[in-house]
Amino acid sequence: MAEDTEPAWGTLRRLNLTMFLPLLAVAGALVVAVAARSWWQALVLSASVVAVLVVFVRWAAGDVLRVALPCLVVTAAVWPFSVLVAGSGAAFFALCCVGSFVIPQLSRHRGAAAVALATYVATVGAGRLLVSHEDVPGVLFQYVLVPTGVTVVAVGLMFPNKRFYDVVTELEEAREREAELAVTRERVRFAGDLHDIQGHTLHVVKLKTALARKLVDSDTERAKQELHEIHELVSDTITQTKELAYAQRRLNLSAELENARNLFEAAGIHVRVNREADVAPGASELLGQVLRETTTNILRHAQATRVRITLSERSITIVNDGAQRTPLPELRGLAALEQRVAADGGELTVEQDNGQFRTAAGFPRHVEEAQENR
Repeated sequence: MAEDTEPAWGTLRRLNLTMFLPLLAVAGALVVAVAARSWWQALVLSASVVAVLVVFVRWAAGDVLRVALPCLVVTAAVWPFSVLVAGSGAAFFALCCVGSFVIPQLSRHRGAAAVALATYVATVGAGRLLVSHEDVPGVLFQYVLVPTGVTVVAVGLMFPNKRFYDVVTELEEAREREAELAVTRERVRFAGDLHDIQGHTLHVVKLKTALARKLVDSDTERAKQELHEIHELVSDTITQTKELAYAQRRLNLSAELENARNLFEAAGIHVRVNREADVAPGASELLGQVLRETTTNILRHAQATRVRITLSERSITIVNDGAQRTPLPELRGLAALEQRVAADGGELTVEQDNGQFRTAAGFPRHVEEAQENR
């Protein structure tokens, strides 16, 4: 589970870039081949195709407005050149594409910009009547009706597309907030456990220290006993604090399972639990540690939509999607858990394949018996 994961909207735009950039390039080449009658006309028309490709690449990256103005100027200038000089109505393709990618991204006046674009396409197309003595209905159909109609449809379709990406972004942000909230809850729970351990100890140490001060002159032996108990209490608290820091306190697997389910569902992640057998009592605490650490890692580092938890008598397997299709990342947070599991005689394995991340831990029977004897 890598720390840097690609958001959902980024994945969608990357897929669009992979799928449609070649199609736009081929369509642009066809337009140039059909409309150009000389090499210099092909050069001018190619400039508009390049503008289309630049706009599409920046749209896929989410910052199309940075190149919007120069690309609109180029394609807007090529359209009348195509109509009045090259004598082709196919070059509206470039202006149509650039306009459909740019206009829905505007912060305001999008409707007015769409109307202005359609009006410009129609007006320039009608200008063909000034230089042509062809059939008027044919000219209007080829240079006005078709270009204007296609432009209106293309721009209109990109508005719901823009809304779709906005919704995806909003869901992604909500999911990130839920994941951060889940991590915050975990930190609060850790802080509560730490308070329970040290708060009680410090209070008792304060009382016993005050008592020892009173007894140091009148009852030396009793004062020594109080100091000895303080020493033992502090030592025990240090041990408990270390166990808490390394998640070695006794955990209830059922409670951890319910907590994991609630955290995943709160983050919008579908979770399924398969119980192949009743978990052995001695392995419950160790499996609970694995489940807690893995839950935190999924919430913080994966773009998961589904999690499957499988429990057997002495093992647990957690599989989540949303992992990057990259080499297996460093264990990082799982590294300490791997050491703790190995120290208890178990084995922790992690695998990443085809966008899925698998965390599995198993403990042999002798470990279970040792846990039961603690």
